Amino acid sequence: MIKKYLLLIVLTTGLMGLIYGCIDPFSPPEVNSDEGYLVVDGFLNAGQDTSRIELRHSQNVNANTAPAFEAGAKVSVQSEAGESFNFTEQGKGLYILPPVRIDLTTKYRLSVVLKGGQEYLSEYVKVSTTPPIDSISTKLDEPRNGMVFMVSTHDPTNNTRFYRWKFEETYEYTASKYSTIMVQGDQIINRPDNIYTCWRSSSSTNIMLGSTIKLSKDEIKDLPLSLVDIATNKLFIKYSLLVKQYGLTREAFEYWTNLSKTTQGTGSLFDPLPSQVTGNIRNKANARELVFGYFSASVETQKRIFVTPHLGYFPQCEADTLPIRCPSPREEPKECAFNTQKLLISYLDNENVLAAPPNCADCRLQGGSTTRPSFWR
Repeated sequence: MIKKYLLLIVLTTGLMGLIYGCIDPFSPPEVNSDEGYLVVDGFLNAGQDTSRIELRHSQNVNANTAPAFEAGAKVSVQSEAGESFNFTEQGKGLYILPPVRIDLTTKYRLSVVLKGGQEYLSEYVKVSTTPPIDSISTKLDEPRNGMVFMVSTHDPTNNTRFYRWKFEETYEYTASKYSTIMVQGDQIINRPDNIYTCWRSSSSTNIMLGSTIKLSKDEIKDLPLSLVDIATNKLFIKYSLLVKQYGLTREAFEYWTNLSKTTQGTGSLFDPLPSQVTGNIRNKANARELVFGYFSASVETQKRIFVTPHLGYFPQCEADTLPIRCPSPREEPKECAFNTQKLLISYLDNENVLAAPPNCADCRLQGGSTTRPSFWR
């Protein structure tokens, strides 16, 4: 018993020393640097959609401003066979290439020439084909009060093995109150526009990867991609998820895996420590310069799902009764239909109207748009 007790003390002391050693601040020079290293984000879409390349610059981790983008650059994709496709600048560091005919049997590289003349080249990469998405399924997760969206896919040739996914969510929602009238000049008129129903969209930000390299079949079944919290009310009317799938090379998969560990797996004692993840892009004249990003070429496949689970609750908001007639200058100032900051809802009678705060009656104030998406059904 004495030996065991002493051993426990030794192990505990060692563990405490290990813990104290692990929580020393880690502050690599790249994180705190103000050098503004070039960051390249994007890939060659060998499918039927537009290719997008974003050029920005890194910044100090303590900076409170948006990253600077790179304008005026010349961006192109070059094949080993000598073909070249030029991107068009769209502003704010975004460069696009409409769908072009891509030879899936050759390799491609990215070329970026900045305004100052610095040229950056990626390694030549092969085009990864991507099997279609088999299905997008859902499952209610009661402990987490959300709905899980899952993806399934397979490659009968067993050649893909490495996958990445992105998604775009769109949901329909309404304001609490339906505003049918409004003040225009010295009159109350019927509201000409509908500010009651809106749609809001957003894109995924997490890095979502999957691999079947250790499986006998190149098949992924019901891999969770997204958890939609019921409390957000996204699922109350109708919700749509567009899933985009990409096949990756082993090298691209390893890059995104390392980047995921660095950017998404921090904050716990047992998480991997941040590391420098630079990718396959280099300064042509100075290979030692830090450049962040990985250029790849892949066929994109997509699948969309609509769900109407009616989960959540209808937003509630109180409406006030206001007189239509405003007090004369000689009377005590009172709120009325013509001087209120609220939105008019409807006539209550010949002398009064119902009104509510703008955020209760204008769905646009929750971040959405009244324009119905073209794909909505």
